[in-house]
Amino acid sequence: MAELITVEDPDDPRLHDYTDLTDVELRRRREPAEGLFIAEGEKVIRRAVEAGYATRSLLLSAKWVETMRDVIEASPAPVYVVAPELAERVTGYHVHRGALASMQRKPLPTAAELLRTARRVAVMESVNDHTNIGAIFRSAAALGMDAVLLSRTARTPCTGAA
Repeated sequence: MAELITVEDPDDPRLHDYTDLTDVELRRRREPAEGLFIAEGEKVIRRAVEAGYATRSLLLSAKWVETMRDVIEASPAPVYVVAPELAERVTGYHVHRGALASMQRKPLPTAAELLRTARRVAVMESVNDHTNIGAIFRSAAALGMDAVLLSRTARTPCTGAA
């Protein structure tokens, strides 16, 4: 079971994965380089865990500890319990879902690997806005796409298969 750690200092280095999440340029550089992505909210965290992504850590407000108890018990990753105000100071925005997880990225498959079995593929060329890319990935999933391919000119931290 993961250790529950109460954190009261917004400068605590253990919270590094969660700092300045509103800075798109920072995330675009840091998340891929550090091999992580941030999952926000109970449902997204659970889906990432179910999809086999390793949890690096969780950042929860106290009211989410019991709701996330099964995830906590199944994970060896540390769980940082913080006041909502501290989560906002660290991340740079109001964490209204009260639960964040730093997840380890999986290596991306090559285009050839994806296309070997994919029948329906969405291709994005030179799409650089993370909001647009998120909408495209959600639309691709809703339309039953097997994969999403991004050109090398698409500059975003969210790359991979749908």
